[in-house]
Amino acid sequence: MAEEKTILVTGGCGFIGSHFVRLCLKEGYHVVNLDALTYAASESTLKDINESEPNYHFEKGYIQDRPLIKSLLLKYKPCALVNFAAETHVDRSIESPNQFIDSNILGTFTLLDESRHYYDDLDPAEKTQFKFLHVSTDEVFGSCSGEPFPEEAPYNPSSPYSASKAAADFIVRSYFHTYGFPVLITNCTNNYGPNQFPEKLIPLMIIKANNQESLPIYGDGMQIRDWLYVEDHVEAILTVLEKGKEGETYNIAGLNGEVPNKTVVEELCHILDELAPRPNDLAYKDLITYVTDRPGHDFRYALSIEKIKNELGWSPKVNFKEGLKQTVEWYLKNKWWWEEILDKGYKANRMGLRKTA
Repeated sequence: MAEEKTILVTGGCGFIGSHFVRLCLKEGYHVVNLDALTYAASESTLKDINESEPNYHFEKGYIQDRPLIKSLLLKYKPCALVNFAAETHVDRSIESPNQFIDSNILGTFTLLDESRHYYDDLDPAEKTQFKFLHVSTDEVFGSCSGEPFPEEAPYNPSSPYSASKAAADFIVRSYFHTYGFPVLITNCTNNYGPNQFPEKLIPLMIIKANNQESLPIYGDGMQIRDWLYVEDHVEAILTVLEKGKEGETYNIAGLNGEVPNKTVVEELCHILDELAPRPNDLAYKDLITYVTDRPGHDFRYALSIEKIKNELGWSPKVNFKEGLKQTVEWYLKNKWWWEEILDKGYKANRMGLRKTA
């Protein structure tokens, strides 16, 4: 495998990152995966690749570790760095914002700065190949009350999580404008699909329903999110990496995915009634309960994807109902994966009720 085909992926044992690793290997890239294996990541997610794929290398470590980042860039000489590594759970950011500042802001800065020094030492031909792609979120724009946000919409983050991602986005952009460093940014809507850590809404509801536990919905459940199937997302990221214009931002959203949280949980219950019926003809929807809403909960997120459609030719393929059923089927068939997480001590307890750390 030629060196120019090497991609350094940070956070590649996490939910979205692991799907991106698989896609890149399928497309013929050599992948180096840097992951600290914190609570939301697991080597078992890529266990089959670890054992059989010669073009895959795993490195354990933190993105804040400057000497490590420098050594990996020099060792593997990647043509791109794609940054998935981040703390992402809003509820957790309300209770422990310091972790989000450290990883999402300082970690991104470390990656940028070391990558810039690495880039400066490349020869002219190598420079034309190198890209730094930063994966961000729709939450930096805040709650949407009208048309879906375009890329140039002003930022208005509401949580420590979204504020930390917004700060990282600005730092990434500054490296393009100040240093001419070849960056790309993607902002995506809510992801779902196989291998998602159980603290997020869809896997949490599937697991609780499987265990015949109550299904808690925040507030009245009418908060609207756009749901993006993870395989659509990683295909869009690779498209941006290969075709995107340096210094640009591209929104990524799902197909028919703008749905209230209440409807998401009700649709999950309907799918589970079909695939794994409860005993005595009981319905899963009877497990739904309504709990105190999250502090500062944004009502709606929505992104326009006209830019990536028109300029790069990408569109989502998996509609929400189809993707949701595929996701439920995966969690039912792969209980070993999430049971291993629970066995290691993760408790799906409510977080984010405290307004201060």
